[in-house]
Amino acid sequence: MIGLILETASMVGSDAALAGGVVGFFLLLFGLMMISLLLILGGIYVYASLAYAAIGRKANIPSPAIAWIPIVGKPLIALKAAGMHWWPLLLLIATWIPILGGFAGLAFGVFNIIWNWKMMKVIGRPGWWAIFMIIYPVYLVLLGVAAWGGAKAQPAKSKPVNAKAK
Repeated sequence: MIGLILETASMVGSDAALAGGVVGFFLLLFGLMMISLLLILGGIYVYASLAYAAIGRKANIPSPAIAWIPIVGKPLIALKAAGMHWWPLLLLIATWIPILGGFAGLAFGVFNIIWNWKMMKVIGRPGWWAIFMIIYPVYLVLLGVAAWGGAKAQPAKSKPVNAKAK
Protein backbone atom coordinates (compact mmCIF):
# COMPACT_ATOMS: atom_id res chain seq x y z
CA MET A 1 0.00 0.00 0.00
CA ILE A 2 2.80 2.40 0.83
CA GLY A 3 4.43 1.57 -2.52
CA LEU A 4 1.23 2.61 -4.29
CA ILE A 5 1.12 5.84 -2.31
CA LEU A 6 4.76 6.59 -3.18
CA GLU A 7 4.12 5.83 -6.84
CA THR A 8 1.07 8.09 -6.86
CA ALA A 9 3.00 10.81 -5.12
CA SER A 10 5.77 10.65 -7.72
CA MET A 11 3.17 11.05 -10.48
CA VAL A 12 1.71 14.16 -8.85
CA GLY A 13 4.90 16.09 -9.22
CA SER A 14 8.60 15.70 -9.19
CA ASP A 15 8.98 18.06 -6.29
CA ALA A 16 10.13 16.05 -3.26
CA ALA A 17 8.29 18.29 -0.81
CA LEU A 18 4.98 17.75 -2.61
CA ALA A 19 5.52 13.99 -2.75
CA GLY A 20 6.43 13.92 0.94
CA GLY A 21 3.36 15.96 1.80
CA VAL A 22 1.05 13.59 -0.10
CA VAL A 23 2.63 10.54 1.50
CA GLY A 24 2.44 12.18 4.92
CA PHE A 25 -1.23 13.02 4.39
CA PHE A 26 -2.10 9.44 3.45
CA LEU A 27 -0.12 8.02 6.35
CA LEU A 28 -1.87 10.40 8.73
CA LEU A 29 -5.23 9.39 7.30
CA PHE A 30 -4.32 5.70 7.66
CA GLY A 31 -3.19 6.24 11.25
CA LEU A 32 -6.43 8.03 12.15
CA MET A 33 -8.45 5.20 10.62
CA MET A 34 -6.51 2.63 12.66
CA ILE A 35 -7.00 4.60 15.89
CA SER A 36 -10.71 4.95 15.15
CA LEU A 37 -11.00 1.24 14.48
CA LEU A 38 -9.25 0.38 17.75
CA LEU A 39 -11.53 2.73 19.70
CA ILE A 40 -14.65 1.23 18.11
CA LEU A 41 -13.50 -2.34 18.74
CA GLY A 42 -12.52 -1.46 22.32
CA GLY A 43 -15.95 0.07 22.91
CA ILE A 44 -17.67 -3.05 21.55
CA TYR A 45 -15.51 -5.24 23.81
CA VAL A 46 -16.39 -3.19 26.91
CA TYR A 47 -20.11 -3.11 26.02
CA ALA A 48 -20.28 -6.87 25.33
CA SER A 49 -18.32 -7.68 28.50
CA LEU A 50 -20.64 -5.55 30.63
CA ALA A 51 -23.69 -7.15 28.99
CA TYR A 52 -22.42 -10.71 29.45
CA ALA A 53 -21.48 -9.96 33.08
CA ALA A 54 -25.04 -8.68 33.68
CA ILE A 55 -26.44 -11.81 32.02
CA GLY A 56 -24.15 -13.90 34.23
CA ARG A 57 -25.62 -12.22 37.32
CA LYS A 58 -29.17 -12.85 36.02
CA ALA A 59 -28.31 -16.51 35.43
CA ASN A 60 -26.81 -16.80 38.96
CA ILE A 61 -23.32 -17.68 37.73
CA PRO A 62 -20.91 -17.54 40.70
CA SER A 63 -18.30 -15.42 38.91
CA PRO A 64 -19.82 -13.26 36.16
CA ALA A 65 -16.55 -11.33 35.91
CA ILE A 66 -15.19 -14.07 33.63
CA ALA A 67 -16.95 -12.17 30.84
CA TRP A 68 -13.91 -9.86 30.77
CA ILE A 69 -11.49 -12.64 29.77
CA PRO A 70 -10.58 -11.99 26.12
CA ILE A 71 -11.71 -14.51 23.50
CA VAL A 72 -13.13 -17.14 25.89
CA GLY A 73 -14.99 -15.06 28.51
CA LYS A 74 -18.24 -14.58 26.66
CA PRO A 75 -18.52 -18.21 25.49
CA LEU A 76 -17.78 -19.29 29.09
CA ILE A 77 -20.69 -17.20 30.40
CA ALA A 78 -22.99 -18.65 27.74
CA LEU A 79 -21.70 -22.16 28.48
CA LYS A 80 -22.23 -21.86 32.24
CA ALA A 81 -25.66 -20.29 31.83
CA ALA A 82 -26.73 -22.97 29.36
CA GLY A 83 -25.42 -25.74 31.61
CA MET A 84 -23.95 -27.64 28.68
CA HIS A 85 -20.75 -29.63 28.25
CA TRP A 86 -17.39 -27.88 28.35
CA TRP A 87 -15.59 -29.97 25.73
CA PRO A 88 -16.58 -27.82 22.73
CA LEU A 89 -14.27 -25.18 24.21
CA LEU A 90 -11.46 -27.46 23.05
CA LEU A 91 -12.52 -26.55 19.51
CA LEU A 92 -11.22 -23.06 20.24
CA ILE A 93 -7.75 -24.54 20.71
CA ALA A 94 -8.18 -26.63 17.56
CA THR A 95 -8.74 -23.48 15.50
CA TRP A 96 -4.96 -22.89 15.70
CA ILE A 97 -4.19 -26.20 13.95
CA PRO A 98 -3.45 -25.25 10.32
CA ILE A 99 -5.51 -27.81 8.40
CA LEU A 100 -8.33 -28.34 10.91
CA GLY A 101 -8.60 -24.70 11.97
CA GLY A 102 -11.37 -23.68 9.60
CA PHE A 103 -13.55 -26.68 10.41
CA ALA A 104 -12.96 -26.31 14.14
CA GLY A 105 -13.75 -22.59 13.95
CA LEU A 106 -17.03 -23.31 12.14
CA ALA A 107 -17.96 -26.00 14.68
CA PHE A 108 -17.08 -23.65 17.57
CA GLY A 109 -19.29 -20.97 16.01
CA VAL A 110 -22.21 -23.40 15.84
CA PHE A 111 -21.70 -24.43 19.48
CA ASN A 112 -21.48 -20.76 20.46
CA ILE A 113 -24.87 -20.07 18.87
CA ILE A 114 -26.35 -23.11 20.66
CA TRP A 115 -24.93 -21.95 24.01
CA ASN A 116 -26.26 -18.44 23.48
CA TRP A 117 -29.67 -19.83 22.47
CA LYS A 118 -29.90 -21.77 25.74
CA MET A 119 -28.48 -18.81 27.70
CA MET A 120 -31.24 -16.57 26.35
CA LYS A 121 -33.83 -19.17 27.36
CA VAL A 122 -32.40 -19.31 30.91
CA ILE A 123 -32.75 -15.56 31.40
CA GLY A 124 -36.27 -15.52 29.97
CA ARG A 125 -35.63 -14.20 26.46
CA PRO A 126 -36.42 -15.82 23.11
CA GLY A 127 -33.70 -18.27 22.16
CA TRP A 128 -33.84 -17.33 18.48
CA TRP A 129 -32.13 -14.03 19.37
CA ALA A 130 -28.88 -16.02 19.35
CA ILE A 131 -29.17 -16.52 15.60
CA PHE A 132 -28.44 -12.81 15.23
CA MET A 133 -24.84 -13.51 16.24
CA ILE A 134 -24.38 -13.72 12.48
CA ILE A 135 -25.53 -10.08 12.17
CA TYR A 136 -23.42 -8.76 15.03
CA PRO A 137 -24.75 -5.17 15.35
CA VAL A 138 -28.31 -6.47 15.73
CA TYR A 139 -27.10 -9.07 18.22
CA LEU A 140 -25.38 -6.38 20.30
CA VAL A 141 -28.69 -4.52 20.64
CA LEU A 142 -30.54 -7.71 21.60
CA LEU A 143 -27.75 -8.57 24.03
CA GLY A 144 -28.24 -5.23 25.77
CA VAL A 145 -31.99 -5.78 25.97
CA ALA A 146 -31.40 -9.25 27.42
CA ALA A 147 -28.87 -7.95 29.94
CA TRP A 148 -30.53 -4.78 31.18
CA GLY A 149 -34.15 -5.11 30.07
CA GLY A 150 -36.89 -5.69 32.59
CA ALA A 151 -37.73 -9.20 33.62
CA LYS A 152 -39.94 -10.88 31.09
CA ALA A 153 -43.12 -12.29 32.58
CA GLN A 154 -43.37 -16.05 32.30
CA PRO A 155 -46.66 -17.25 30.84
CA ALA A 156 -49.09 -18.59 33.40
CA LYS A 157 -49.44 -22.34 33.36
CA SER A 158 -52.92 -23.49 32.51
CA LYS A 159 -54.68 -25.81 34.88
CA PRO A 160 -55.29 -29.33 33.58
CA VAL A 161 -58.79 -29.91 32.43
CA ASN A 162 -60.62 -32.29 34.72
CA ALA A 163 -62.28 -35.13 32.86
CA LYS A 164 -65.14 -35.28 35.35
CA ALA A 165 -67.67 -32.50 35.16
CA LYS A 166 -69.02 -31.47 38.52
